[in-house]
Amino acid sequence: MREPLFIKQNSARWKSYETEPARDPDELAERFITITDDLAYAKTFYPKSKTTVYLNGLAAGFHQSIYKNKKEKANRFIFFWQMELPLLFVQYRRQLLYSFIFFITFFLIGILSSKYDRNFIRLILGDDYVNMTNENISKGDPFGVYKSQNEFIMFWMIAKNNLQVTAITFVAGITLSVGTVYLLFKNGIMVGCFQYLFIAQGLGIKSVLVIWIHGTLEISTIILAGAAGLILGNSILFPKTFSRAVSLKKGALDGIKIMLGISPIVVTAAVFESFITRRTEMPMWLSISILAGSFIFIIWYVVIYPAYLSHRLKTAVNKNEGEN
Repeated sequence: MREPLFIKQNSARWKSYETEPARDPDELAERFITITDDLAYAKTFYPKSKTTVYLNGLAAGFHQSIYKNKKEKANRFIFFWQMELPLLFVQYRRQLLYSFIFFITFFLIGILSSKYDRNFIRLILGDDYVNMTNENISKGDPFGVYKSQNEFIMFWMIAKNNLQVTAITFVAGITLSVGTVYLLFKNGIMVGCFQYLFIAQGLGIKSVLVIWIHGTLEISTIILAGAAGLILGNSILFPKTFSRAVSLKKGALDGIKIMLGISPIVVTAAVFESFITRRTEMPMWLSISILAGSFIFIIWYVVIYPAYLSHRLKTAVNKNEGEN
């Protein structure tokens, strides 16, 4: 669409946003989403235009209104989870895909390397851990490591460690994404070796039903943190029409939002690992239900719902353009 036509079809709505206050918080949120979509379109097709600058200012105004209105704190919290975070997943879907591909590739390398070189597992996981696991297997309790500590102490240690791992994976993106990719490599290789340690003992299916009760959410957060790190790194490498400083600020802010968004998932994974994974004799149907529920939630919230939301918003914008 040519820029004059784009302006003609939307200018009346933009002016109404400027002159007519929103009737309620929901309308304010809807205006912010719509104007953000317009801004994204303008940045794509008219990156150096005054229209883009104008829309950026309008979006910033809505953003400040949403954040600074203390009476709307609860609504703002809901808006973040319902709209803002899913739309970030859509906006940075390439980084999400790249992070996923990196991790899965390194995970498979870990499995294959372990299969063809048994010493590789010890190199990555360490002799003490491998010996302990082999001893537990010989005792008939291959997943005894998850029962070795008090549930609450274990939860605190795991939650703290996993929050640190995801935070470091994100911050490492400041090294032009190299640090983030390295940490995805390190974690992918380690998980692959860990998985093959049980596959080699004929415990592949059992290990999936036990370990991935918490692993589904835990590994998903590492991949999402990797995407946040790539966003940070790419903001420096590819500033587009922004100055590098402005691009870095935006990339860092969006990355932090994703990190805040996934923190409850990290904690939930720690709850699963500390209180549920240790129940290794639970019925298979229950284990499968928890694992499948976690997997469906991640796919729905990170992929399906954001795509649906983006499509709905674009349909609404196109409808408004047609009416104008």
